[in-house]
Amino acid sequence: MSETGTEPPSPVRRLPDPARAPNVRHNPSLAELRELATPDETKTEFGSPSYVSEFRSRSADLTKNDIDDEFGPDDYAIVDRAVDTASEREMLCMDRLMGRHPDATFCCRLFVPVEYARIALAWANLFEPTDGREPDLYTIQLPDHDETAIRVLPDDGFTAVLGSDYTGEAKKSFLRLFMYRVKQLGGLGLHAGSKRVRVRDGDGEMRIVGQLFMGLSATGKSTLTSHGCWLEEPEDAVMLQDDVCALLPDGSVAGSEGQGLFIKTIGLSEDEQPGLYRAATADSAILENVDVDADGSVDFDSDRYTANSRAIVQRDELESADPEIDLDRVDQVFFITRNPLMPPVAKLDEEQAAVAFMLGESIETSAGDPERAGESIRVVGTNPFIVGPQGEEGNAFRDLIAALDVDCYVINTGYLGDESNDVGVRESVTILTEAARGTIEWTRDERTGLTIPASVPGIDIDQYAVPDHVDDYDNAAATLRRERREYLESFDRLDPEIRDAVY
Repeated sequence: MSETGTEPPSPVRRLPDPARAPNVRHNPSLAELRELATPDETKTEFGSPSYVSEFRSRSADLTKNDIDDEFGPDDYAIVDRAVDTASEREMLCMDRLMGRHPDATFCCRLFVPVEYARIALAWANLFEPTDGREPDLYTIQLPDHDETAIRVLPDDGFTAVLGSDYTGEAKKSFLRLFMYRVKQLGGLGLHAGSKRVRVRDGDGEMRIVGQLFMGLSATGKSTLTSHGCWLEEPEDAVMLQDDVCALLPDGSVAGSEGQGLFIKTIGLSEDEQPGLYRAATADSAILENVDVDADGSVDFDSDRYTANSRAIVQRDELESADPEIDLDRVDQVFFITRNPLMPPVAKLDEEQAAVAFMLGESIETSAGDPERAGESIRVVGTNPFIVGPQGEEGNAFRDLIAALDVDCYVINTGYLGDESNDVGVRESVTILTEAARGTIEWTRDERTGLTIPASVPGIDIDQYAVPDHVDDYDNAAATLRRERREYLESFDRLDPEIRDAVY
């Protein structure tokens, strides 16, 4: 707050006008950006640029917004510092469109110092060029600031990123506010991939199914979203969106990133993920913190810099990517977990689905907190970018899927019990394909308390019974349910009916 006890004027009003400011280069071409970034580039064997940043993951613990966190003079001083610097220093200013849906398209403006052109280059390759409209959302990123701090003013549409040169901070600064703005429209922003599947059902009739995949980074969300499901015409499966989208009240799902994807590359395999591998080895890709030798040799298996190595890849390099990014209607939602007490798949009722949304159970990855990588974690909506009360998000999710009659599932892409009982890509893809077909037979399992498959075409599902792979399963499951209930009770705005549905 200012000395008068009121919030200071919006920083947006004080940003430099790129059309007049002599210190700002406005919307240079991608070729010009790459030329500016040449001093930081290692050219790969594929002809693509590779860069190494000092920061290799988001600084989540140093991020505050003025809705959920206490904001004082020091916080507003950080915002002022960013605006003042953007007005004085030689800056790049890039405008891009996020989304295409008529109700959920926003113009984004990124300011970054010329010396960090690689950030502008990477970010600009994720979103489509502007159509000339005025910006809705703004970010200033100052990587070489002497302290690290990210401050967000959601209602102003403004983010200041100080002291981090990680491209993901620029990307998520806008996606965070995309989801916030959509919530104000009565929808719900989701950290999710979207997919359209066209298959024959059990009667041989063609059907089109819209699927969403909700999961934290490195749980298999990109793999499942982009997988073609080994289908042949007239059947097919196409990816619409990989990371963040918005479920709207009419059942449509608005995409956000229209040009590129920001994928993890550690362990990227041509055999397991052929589409993503081809895109990451195209000359249009941009690698970040990938192990690239001086001669350009690329090693996707190496964590030389970080396990959170990344690539910006172009949608048009992915055979499974549809030209469209919006889904006409969602029919199925899959919550991706790696909890070893969960079956390969379970079908959820509306309250259970809201429980799964609130639990957001997974394994911490290097993208979120490198020091906790491998630990079991819970993140509401598998979405670390929620602005506003989290319990209300669970209520909104339950109400939306109930009104839209959406089927929900939890799918385990990890292992059962221990690592010797792995649920592979083949099994996971088969499950989501047969769920789309409607050919899975379901049964209520009293021991697990879940609705699980009695049969899945192409899988011997009996060998994936969780109690057979977990020592003292009943005690472990009871402990898990108790922990889940205690966790849900921490959200005072969550409807009691959802807390009571814990599984």
